[in-house]
Amino acid sequence: MVPLLWLMLVPFAGWAGLRLAGWEPKFVWSQLVSFTPYAAAASVLPLVVALLIRNGPLVVAALLVTGSFAVAVLPRAVPGGNAEAGGPVLRVLAVNLLHSSVPPEDLVAVVERDRPDVLHLLEFTSLMRKRVGELGLGRLLPYEVVLPGEDSEGAAIYARYPLRPSDTRIAAPSFAKSPRHLPALLTLPGGREVELVAVHACAPSEGWRTACWASSIRALPPAGGRLRVLAGDFNATLDHAVLRDLIATGYRDAADVTGKGLSMTWPYYQQPRLFPKVAIDHVLADGRIAVRGFQTLRMPRTDHRATLTELALP
Repeated sequence: MVPLLWLMLVPFAGWAGLRLAGWEPKFVWSQLVSFTPYAAAASVLPLVVALLIRNGPLVVAALLVTGSFAVAVLPRAVPGGNAEAGGPVLRVLAVNLLHSSVPPEDLVAVVERDRPDVLHLLEFTSLMRKRVGELGLGRLLPYEVVLPGEDSEGAAIYARYPLRPSDTRIAAPSFAKSPRHLPALLTLPGGREVELVAVHACAPSEGWRTACWASSIRALPPAGGRLRVLAGDFNATLDHAVLRDLIATGYRDAADVTGKGLSMTWPYYQQPRLFPKVAIDHVLADGRIAVRGFQTLRMPRTDHRATLTELALP
């Protein structure tokens, strides 16, 4: 029994060690590390058995492993401190449309119901643009900046307030058929400006796509200077070092701040109910911005949950 428990503990120890060290080997690990919350939960089992059989060395080792996971995972389930901000409130809705598979009428209905000030749309096709226009999206959010593209390449930002393309340059992946980020500048009543970036990083697949994934996240602008909000599909979780490095420049993850960092967002469509989900859709706000609320929303015919965030500017 004891040798078997030691063998069970080894992979958990290796997982926790890699996660805390921040070293991310290519290929399988860039995908596997997304499931760290599940590994953390499973690591409790060897600890419980070690306690039951009263094996001291094994208890200590299991406690170290489970504790390492807890340090990495539990803080995102606890609300954190917020910035002091009494400025304009901004509601940001971000949706990955899965090649624009979401019925346009459902998308417009969500905008009517939840009344966002800003709408980020990813995998946004020209046909979807035409259909939501016919259904009155422009009446609800009259300003738009669109990045033309089909399938996964297109993106758009719609807004209640004046919006224009940003001068921020974000390097596009050099691979064909890769998603791209879309920056825009929003001018609020009174003249305040905030930069918005509709984020769509490459997926951390095997082979050349791994390089596309990491570089597409590193290409995002660091915090500092003008106020900035990044929202969309990062294809990365808080267990990926490349995303934590971006946050460390001065952003705060809205789900993490509100204690909802374990709200999973993908994959939901056409997946078994018990298939493990991961949190790859994020809203990163400049640290000077207060996060008033965060929630995920179910959207039909897409594998992503939408995110709806309420922010208060300084």
